[in-house]
Amino acid sequence: MNHNASLSALPRRARRIVLLSLAILGIASAAFVVRRPLMMSAPMCMAGRWHGCFDTFNGVVLMTLVALPLAALVVWALARRRRAAGVTAAWRMSLAEVGMVHGTVPFIWMTMMPGGAGTVPARVSLVPLRDLVTMGTGQIGGNLLIFAALGFFAPMRFAALASVPRILALGAGCSVLVETAQYVLRLDRVSSVDDVLVNATGAALAAMASRRWWRTTAEAPSDQPHRAPAPAG
Repeated sequence: MNHNASLSALPRRARRIVLLSLAILGIASAAFVVRRPLMMSAPMCMAGRWHGCFDTFNGVVLMTLVALPLAALVVWALARRRRAAGVTAAWRMSLAEVGMVHGTVPFIWMTMMPGGAGTVPARVSLVPLRDLVTMGTGQIGGNLLIFAALGFFAPMRFAALASVPRILALGAGCSVLVETAQYVLRLDRVSSVDDVLVNATGAALAAMASRRWWRTTAEAPSDQPHRAPAPAG
């Protein structure tokens, strides 16, 4: 029995348990803080009503939290299938794929909600930093989070994106698409270059937070199942 290997594996396992516990604690704390506004949308969401649930910020956040166990189940199923096929880093790849989707789609959904005719004048703002000084703390925080999950998980899944400048460009590109869609669909929202800058910054900051788990080019062949070499002759 290799005691050194067992001892070296113990700290890694302990770190994973601590990180998982902190993540659960953080989600539970956030849910506790916003429990009152979320509960306002709970009756409509539980009844499957569109109005009051899927067309409100509180409703979308509530359904995102409710869907967390399903997301965890999808991660487990994908990782189990990959491990059975001999794919290395199966858990990291599966978590990254589900995390990108589950952590990004709800925010995009919220940004595509109509702003309300007469409430927010629909316009295009192309002057950098002009709108930023008028944004509240909550709006800036929300803009930082829109593509944070994409920035955090994309370098963990794709070696080609394992670079802060590339994630910055990815976040900016996705943000430009969202701002363009808001304008084209006449959602009574401000399509601002400052939103693009803050969205891209949020993606880059999240990417730096996950840097130690980034995928390297040397790991790229691990996507394919390991096959035994064919016998000679």
